[in-house]
Amino acid sequence: MKCVDDFRLRLGSTEVVPIMIGGMGVDISTPEMALAAVRMGGIGHLSDAVMVDTADRYFKKHFTRDKMRANMASMNKVDKSDVRFNLGVVEEATRLHVASAMEAKRGHGLLFINMMEKLTMNALRETMQTRMIAALDAGVDGITLAAGLNQNSFHLVQDHPRFRDAKMGIVVSSARALQIFIRRNAKLNRLPDYVIVEGPLAGGHLGFGMDWAKFDLKTIVAEVQAYLKKENLDIPLIAAGGIFTGSDAVGFLEDGAAGVQVATRFTISRECGLPEATKQAYLAAVEEDIEVNMQSPTGYPMRMLKKTPAIGQGVRPNCEMYGYLLENGKCEYIDAYEHEIKLQPDREKLSVKEKLCLCTHMRNYDVWTCGHNTYRLKDTTRRLEDGTYLLPSAEHIFRDYQFSKDHQILLPE
Repeated sequence: MKCVDDFRLRLGSTEVVPIMIGGMGVDISTPEMALAAVRMGGIGHLSDAVMVDTADRYFKKHFTRDKMRANMASMNKVDKSDVRFNLGVVEEATRLHVASAMEAKRGHGLLFINMMEKLTMNALRETMQTRMIAALDAGVDGITLAAGLNQNSFHLVQDHPRFRDAKMGIVVSSARALQIFIRRNAKLNRLPDYVIVEGPLAGGHLGFGMDWAKFDLKTIVAEVQAYLKKENLDIPLIAAGGIFTGSDAVGFLEDGAAGVQVATRFTISRECGLPEATKQAYLAAVEEDIEVNMQSPTGYPMRMLKKTPAIGQGVRPNCEMYGYLLENGKCEYIDAYEHEIKLQPDREKLSVKEKLCLCTHMRNYDVWTCGHNTYRLKDTTRRLEDGTYLLPSAEHIFRDYQFSKDHQILLPE
């Protein structure tokens, strides 16, 4: 039986191990995790989710505090149209984070950044363009456009000197989504360098409705492959969502996928940015602890642990401090919060069950998003005498994907 190392992913003239670690925000995919994949000859992702706050922690800045002070006048308003990000700060935060990681890069792999297009930031076009340009200026090897694919994002950087040099890919959950993107970008004469096809078992936000269980990754991958063949398009396809073992990955590679993207198993790695207690909660989870709900204010279903601390919390909207999901001054969490204020005048005990304040809760690691196979994580490591689980290194997990066979999982020492 073959292993993943028997295959290679070719992106232009570059050849890498066909394993890509997904970009999980907020700084769950730390530079240390992403760079481990690069050292091993694969692809690692940073994430630009809540990047301004991440830069504060990494580089001792006060960007978030300054944003709050600049927008204090909107504090008690329901309409947050006046809340704005300083584009110079967005640029600096992104550039610092990417440049620092690129400077630390070792090995023959590639370092990408996952850019969540659903981070509308009350000025989608301007902030998205700023983030993309900053990452390209900082030398990132590639940009993956995800989470609410904007069909015009390539246009935002078409004049950048690295537009055709850096790798640029997209995440889709259907052949139709890819078809629309290709059609709308035809005039640029610039195809995506890769397309990540994400199935319904992925973690976090899903590209499906609440009928997600009716779909499966193998079928979607086959449909995308058929479309690419019909249109004679040579775009490497990366399968993602529910690929838990090296043998799972080999199955897709043998069926023609160029590579796989994996993430769930890396959430419990030592390098992962999640707090220790959260990692242990993932490891202790059983299948019944995992649900797909509509708690996200993005309008997309989201997979998470039922015990996620954010559910039912009634935090005041922190748009002046964060506000990454604001669109024309609005957010579904603000609406849910204001509705509950009318029903529950006691703000100290306020519970908002309909939606999460995703910015605040993600920043505080109170949203325990996870992949469908999270309940299997306990089978990938050892339980210690104190009842907790040993956390493997990202390198160990990567190697297990790369070299394991027969659906076996190599346990860490």
